[in-house]
Amino acid sequence: MKVKGPDDLAGIVLKSDGEMDDALERKLGLGAVVIISLSAMLGSGLFVLPALAMLEMGGGTNPVGGVWLAYLLAAIIVLPAAVSKSELATAMPTSGGSYVYVQKTFGPMFGTISGLGLWANFMLKSAFALIGFKAYLWVIEEIIGIKINIEIAALVLLALIVGINILGVKRIKKVQTPIVLISVSYLLALCVYALVTVDMNWDNVFSRDSFGADWEAVARTSAFVFVSYAGVTKIAAVGGEIKDPSKNIPNGILLSLLVSTLLYVIVALVMAASLDPTLFMDPDNAGYAREDPVYVFAEDIGGKEIGIIAALLSVLTMTSMSLAGIMASSRFPYAMATDNLLPSFLGKIHKEYQTPYWAIIVTGLSMAAVITFLPVKDVAKLASGFKIMIFIVINACVIVLRTASRSHTWYTPEWKSPMYPFFQMLGIIGGFVLLFLMGEKALIGGGAAIVLGLIIWKGYGEKHVDREITPWQTFGLQYTDPEEVETRRRLTAFYAADIDGNGELNVEQYLSAMDALGYTPDVERELRTVFDEADTDGNGIIDINEFLVSVAKHESND
Repeated sequence: MKVKGPDDLAGIVLKSDGEMDDALERKLGLGAVVIISLSAMLGSGLFVLPALAMLEMGGGTNPVGGVWLAYLLAAIIVLPAAVSKSELATAMPTSGGSYVYVQKTFGPMFGTISGLGLWANFMLKSAFALIGFKAYLWVIEEIIGIKINIEIAALVLLALIVGINILGVKRIKKVQTPIVLISVSYLLALCVYALVTVDMNWDNVFSRDSFGADWEAVARTSAFVFVSYAGVTKIAAVGGEIKDPSKNIPNGILLSLLVSTLLYVIVALVMAASLDPTLFMDPDNAGYAREDPVYVFAEDIGGKEIGIIAALLSVLTMTSMSLAGIMASSRFPYAMATDNLLPSFLGKIHKEYQTPYWAIIVTGLSMAAVITFLPVKDVAKLASGFKIMIFIVINACVIVLRTASRSHTWYTPEWKSPMYPFFQMLGIIGGFVLLFLMGEKALIGGGAAIVLGLIIWKGYGEKHVDREITPWQTFGLQYTDPEEVETRRRLTAFYAADIDGNGELNVEQYLSAMDALGYTPDVERELRTVFDEADTDGNGIIDINEFLVSVAKHESND
């Protein structure tokens, strides 16, 4: 779309102010950020996926123990997105996280697609935790001597965590902190005990055969366990509820990535070195992995009682993971509703608890459907596919916004990515490689999100939002028509300063527009002189033509 003069900007606005009003209260400090992020990762990633990953790396028939390397490689691919999101979050510290970044970079249509995809991703990940929770419930059955309908138990637990989410983030933090600390401590204690008491078979984890048939097996498994790290950037989704976001968001994201990577690698390595990987397979179903590997590990090295404790902690940890997942995923429909891309009721805030209660309820109902109808492994692959695609786009957001920031001056991150654009390019390339290796399920999941997003956009969002000149449009024009970029920048500065909307600027408005363009006079007494020189007809106001001439004069003087 070309913009050649003042009339061409009629009805169009450029994202120039970067204002992101958020009705949610900022209550979370750095400790809470790390706890919520870890609780969003350490459920299924530790308590369900290791055995599935062993089978995946072994080609689906012969489980192998080198999955620790897959976790490590997945963390390396996640790092660029963690760095990029840390930068984006300090420029846009509001609820909605990645949706907000994509929407403000690429526009509302892409925002709709990404917002729904992100919502589905986080919702699926949370459902995955509750599906994994079902795998450990049999231990509780043995303790109480009563047969539990696992489907109903998971749904009852889901209703409970939906209720806790509505009550607010402070209550979530109080629930999650002891669960995460106790679970992590217990797992590490088990690993230390195994190292001291068990004759470790290091060939299970370091030999050539432990990594599957070839490098593709390792890469494919890295893509499979990628979902384990989804929570490392999930905290940005509640950016509007974090205190001192310019420090706590990047520090929290990077610290949680480091801690989670160490935990995944250590636990996966010790589990496979202390037990033969075949012990993690389902004895009753050939070719299937057990979904309670931590119980198998704990029972083998410490006895039945130790295994029971591990199973109970697994249930609690995955419940905590779902608690964080619903909190984060519900913020996407909330943010989309506030941008008029979804019905307004999803943006309603509870008067007493200050939470987006309708968005939480809708997310909970969707999770109930997933728990009832989707198998664990398919949920993991669908969730990983969604997340990889979003991570690619997040890395692209930083490149686009850095390039277009001269025209879109609202982009002023307080924390910037080091080694730009190396991390971003690494994340984009690595993401595409992982998508290719994941195969058709990742593409089907991503394709479904795109189709659903376009339907919602065409059916609702397009009718309720204003057209905007996005950083993505500016980014493209900087390489194809740089003069057009400058024209847009000048016109946008004029219309942004024209708060009365009458096509004229007084002295204060004129100087505000010039300041936005970087032409602020050095000395205060020069202000009136600059205005008088621009006011060529002497009527005391500056119209658009006088403004453009004045800007061009400053350009030539420079």
